[in-house]
Amino acid sequence: MENRLMHYRKEFGYSQDRLASTLGVSRQTIISIEKGKYNPSLPLAFEIAHLFQAKIEDIFIYEKPLKGEE
Repeated sequence: MENRLMHYRKEFGYSQDRLASTLGVSRQTIISIEKGKYNPSLPLAFEIAHLFQAKIEDIFIYEKPLKGEE
């Protein structure tokens, strides 16, 4: 899953540390989400979207794999 978390974080003036603290997660979690190595839980994704006044699908972009690429 692709995401635009870094874009929103910078647009709203959040450091990784501040965002992590605001959301109650570790800085490593934010780094992993931004790098696409970790997909947040649905409740965390909702919290992130709410914080940035956006829809989940504006921040997290799901691309369904083509048949045979699963």
